[in-house]
Amino acid sequence: MDVRRVVTGHDADGKAVFVSDEAVAPVVLALLPGNEFHRLWGSDTTVSFPDDGSRPDGPSYFPPVGGFRFGFFTIPPDGGAGAPADLDFDAALAEFEEKLPGMAEHLEPEHPGMHTTATVDYGIVLSGEPILELDDGVKLTLRPGDTYVQNGTRHRWSNKGDMPAVLAVTLIGAEHATVR
Repeated sequence: MDVRRVVTGHDADGKAVFVSDEAVAPVVLALLPGNEFHRLWGSDTTVSFPDDGSRPDGPSYFPPVGGFRFGFFTIPPDGGAGAPADLDFDAALAEFEEKLPGMAEHLEPEHPGMHTTATVDYGIVLSGEPILELDDGVKLTLRPGDTYVQNGTRHRWSNKGDMPAVLAVTLIGAEHATVR
C-alpha cells in the first residue's frame, strides 16, 4: 500500500507551513509475509511541536507510558503463502527486531499472534475484514469504517477474507498491571 505523510509546522515567523510531504514505505518482514507496518509518527516523550517537521524519536514499536505511535497495519488473508520453506529463521528474527524493535518480546510463541501490550489502541478499519480475537477465543469481524478501542487486552488479528485488511492505528503508552 502506498502511504503519503504530509506534515505541517511553523516557519521562523510562526506562520503555518507544509514542512514535509513524502511517501512512507512499509516495514515488511520475511517472518510475516504479506503483513505491512507503516510507522508514520510517534514519540516516547511528551509531545512538543516539531516545527521543522522532523519525526520525534520513538524507536520501539510499542510506546512507553506517555509515548504514542500512529501508523497503518496490513493483515494479509490467512490463506497466504506463509513463511518460505527455506527461511533462515535466525536471520528472520534478527530482521524482525531490527525493523520492529520490541514487538517480538510481546508475542506468545506457543499461541501464534497472541500478544498483550501496555497501550490503549485506537483503530479504524480502512479496507478488508480483519478479525479481532480475545484471549477467551471470542472473535469479532470488523468492516471498513468500524473502529475499536483496545485497553491493554490480550488479543490476535486474523483475516479470513480474500483481500488484505488495512487498519489505521494509534497506540498510546499506558500503565498496565501485568505488562511493561
